[in-house]
Order: sequence, then structure tokens, then C-alpha cells
Amino acid sequence: SAMSSQSKVCKGPAIGVRHLQSLLLFLGLTVMHIARLNVSVAIVAMTNAESTNPDFPEHHWTERQKSYILSSFYWGYILTLCPGSFLCRRFGAKVVLFIASCGTAIFSFVTPSSIAWGGWQVFCGIRIVQGLFQGVIFPAVTEHLAVWSPPEERNRLGAFSYTGSDCGTVLAMFISGMIAKGPLGWPGISYVSGALCGAWCILWLICGANNATESRFISDAECKYIESSLQHSDDFHARNIPIPWRAICTSIPFLALLAARCSETYGLSTLQAEIPSYMNGVLQMDIQSNAVFSSLPFLTMWMMSYVYLIIADVLLRRKWLSLTSVRKLFNTIAFWLPAAGLIAIGFLSEENTKMAIALMTISVGINAGSTIGSTLNTIDLSPNHAGFLMGFSNTVANVIPILTPLIAGLIVVDKHDASQWRWVFVIAAGVYFTGNSFFLIFGRTSVQSWNEPPTK
Repeated sequence: SAMSSQSKVCKGPAIGVRHLQSLLLFLGLTVMHIARLNVSVAIVAMTNAESTNPDFPEHHWTERQKSYILSSFYWGYILTLCPGSFLCRRFGAKVVLFIASCGTAIFSFVTPSSIAWGGWQVFCGIRIVQGLFQGVIFPAVTEHLAVWSPPEERNRLGAFSYTGSDCGTVLAMFISGMIAKGPLGWPGISYVSGALCGAWCILWLICGANNATESRFISDAECKYIESSLQHSDDFHARNIPIPWRAICTSIPFLALLAARCSETYGLSTLQAEIPSYMNGVLQMDIQSNAVFSSLPFLTMWMMSYVYLIIADVLLRRKWLSLTSVRKLFNTIAFWLPAAGLIAIGFLSEENTKMAIALMTISVGINAGSTIGSTLNTIDLSPNHAGFLMGFSNTVANVIPILTPLIAGLIVVDKHDASQWRWVFVIAAGVYFTGNSFFLIFGRTSVQSWNEPPTK
């Protein structure tokens, strides 16, 4: 009992600054995802003024030009993922996330006037620049979590922070449809996104801190709890551990994680980028119902994240399953059930709109398990290099959202033809199945030998 009271004393406050950091990361991911994903709704409003607000200019862009606009964000995004983790090591996550959000805000504000001046080409240019700013986000968030979350709270703080991207996805689709119909019209979508990112910047400047020792709001007890749980040496935050490139690239557990991340990005980006077009083309739905129905799956995903989180907490706390089993079980549910759902969706027609919406909603919702399943695995394998692993795996995985709209564009020549969409969904299902199989066989949750710097 002396021991248990001792550990209670060590823990610091039940709700502390580490939870505040997690909340800030959640909000940051929310506002930046609104700015990232509002374009799929905005583009429908810009090219079809009747369906939204006819008082604003309409642009007559071809399907191919639209697919360039939709994928251009990722051309920039992919370039700064790896540099993102180096920037965090050099300047700390606080500065990096601040600049990312600031840049996103500024370019959101100038979007409408720039399109009026330079058309779809300039729109692509702006999206590429926003992508460059946002590429650093996930490495920075992961790096921040690695120094702020004690191992036993990692799932909780990590999964909660990451659900900001689900919240942002829901709001992007939901608010964008409403703004486009309202007095601000489609330009309002960019202005609101910019304002939200700007507001977050101010909050982050005041409350964010690179690590527990730098925070001005933290109690000594909590600071000691976080630092001792991570088993850091006193000079840890000042040291720079070299990245063991070769060991990482030849590490089978890391390659298994990479396979999972790539297949998940393929399946999810197929759902994310193509749902609005599929509903419009095959199921004949207008934008307002489109925005609501397109956001439904992601609303479910957001809610399901918390269901998975609670279940994982119980399984691990009661020691019913090991961390490895929890990760693999959740990942399998999150990949294989949506794979089945995607195949089924391809066989539905206009008469089954309710069924299509239900299947889509369930598929995306169930996919939420992948955060605890494989995303947080980067911190398991190497707390010291977590930001780099996230940047590296995201770089490879994010080649995929560049490809999905382009592959869909090649297959779907007539957007009203359900059989063409069927191929898009079947391919995605196959990718889901293969990626998880690899993770099941080779995935690990133990800290890898290359996490530590080589001893002299």
C-alpha cells in the first residue's frame, strides 16, 4: 500500500497541462482539416451556382481540371512531411505548428480573389502552397505527443488528439455546404476557414509548450511525472539523436506499419475524395443533402474513435489483451469490414440510396479503429524518432491521395455509370485487405533497438 500511495503521489493532477496540450492539438487538427477538406464541397458550389447561391460567379471547369484541384493539395503536402520532423527537432513543435496554421490562414483568405484573377490554375497553386504548410502537421503532433504523453496514457492522449482530424472532416463538409448556400456564398468557405486557423494560432501561442519542462502553467508534480515516465535523462531535450536511416528502412515492424498506413490512406481517400462525386453522379443528390450525407460517415468515424478508445482502455487496464493484440485486433476490424462495405456499395443503384449512405457511413465509421490500430504504433516502435517515423510513413502513404482521384478519373469516364464506380471500390477493398494482412504477420509494439543512440 505504501507503493500504491507513492505512485498516486507521483502522478501529478488527474487533469493537467498534458491534457491541455492534447486538447490544443485536437483543435489545431480540427481547424487545419477544415481548411484542407472544404474544397470538395466548395468545388461543387463554384461549378454549379444554381445549387447553392447564384449571386456568386460560376466557373466552368472540366472533370479533369477539378481532379487536378482536388489532388493538388497533396503535391505540396507530401514535400514537407519528412522535413517537418527535422524542423521540430530544430525549432520545437510549437513554432512549427504555429507557422503551419498561420500560412494556412493567410492563403485561405486570398483564395477567392486569386481565383477571380487566375482561374483554376491559380487555385491549384494556392492548394499546393497550403499543402506545403500543412505537411509538417502530423510529424509535429506526433513529436509533441511523444514528449508529453506518459506511456500508459499514450493511447488516450494520442487518440484524442488525432480525432481532431475527424472533427475537422465533419465540420469541413457540414459547414461548407451551409456557408455556400448562405449570404457569403462559396468565397465565405475560405474566409471562415482562415479565421478559424488564425484564432487557433493565438490560443496555441499562449498555451502551447514544446515539453513539460518549458510549460509556464505546469505543476512540479506533473512535470516530474511526465519526465520520469518517459525515462529521459536530464539533458534529453538539449540532445540531438541522429536518425538511424538504414535500421529504420530495413526494420520489418516498421515496414509492416508502412503497409498498413498506405492501404488505409488508399481506402479512406477513395471514400473521402470520391463520395461527393459518386453521390452526385450515381445517386443523383444535390449539394445540401450531399454535404450533410457526405459528412455523416465522418461524424460516425469521429464518434467511433471514442468508442474504440474506451474499449482499448478497458482491455489494457484489465490486462485482458496485450497492446500488440489490441493494435492488431482494432486494425483488422478497421480495415476488413470497410473493405467488404466498399464492394457492397459498388452494387447499389439510385433505388438504394439509403442503403448506400448506411454502408458508406458504417465503413468510414469502423475505419476509426486504425488510429489505435496502427497510427500510434510509430510512438511504440521508437519514442525518440516518433515524429520522423510519422513523417516518413506519411510521405509514402500520401503519394496515395494524389493517385486515388487520378485513378478514379481514369476509370470513371461517365460519372453516372455505376459499373465504373464499382471498379474504383473493388480496387480499394483489395488494397485494404492486403495491407492489414502484412501488419498482422509482421507488426510489433516493442521499442526497437534502433530507438537508442549507438553507444560510443
